Amino acid sequence: MRIGTGFDVHAFGPGEFVMLGGVRVPHTRGVTAHSDGDVVLHALCDALLGAAGLGDIGEHFANHDARWRGADSAQFVNRVMAMLAPQQLRVGNVDISVLAEAPKVAPYRERMRSQIATLLQVAREQVNVKATTTEGLGFLGRAEGIAAQATVLLLEAGETAAPQRESST
Repeated sequence: MRIGTGFDVHAFGPGEFVMLGGVRVPHTRGVTAHSDGDVVLHALCDALLGAAGLGDIGEHFANHDARWRGADSAQFVNRVMAMLAPQQLRVGNVDISVLAEAPKVAPYRERMRSQIATLLQVAREQVNVKATTTEGLGFLGRAEGIAAQATVLLLEAGETAAPQRESST
């Protein structure tokens, strides 16, 4: 069993939507980013890479590399999943938190869970997405940007999420 965490943040900028978990969410602003700026998928990639001991998203998808300008962040997740295969690692579950005053995540939560589950090749029940505000505190509380945090459990080939307990009889 391996556990990884990831975090990503982007400032708001011009635009009419943000990408969250592969879902286009209408908003009064977009994000300033080299790729599509999907903080959920970026945090997820960092968590996956960290759990596998493969560095971080910046090492693999540098923000100065022209290949990734405007890229769909789903490409990043697909590439990271391909990196896990030779290590015989698979996703056990993921837990993701979106931190922002707006947009509201609740109306898009189930679509995000389904999209992420598809990218990770797991059941939707293995993906949790939640959101919180920062109660008006800091740059997030002033609605200057959006952030996401992800925690991932990776399992090795043949490993189950819950270890089998020996009988005491």
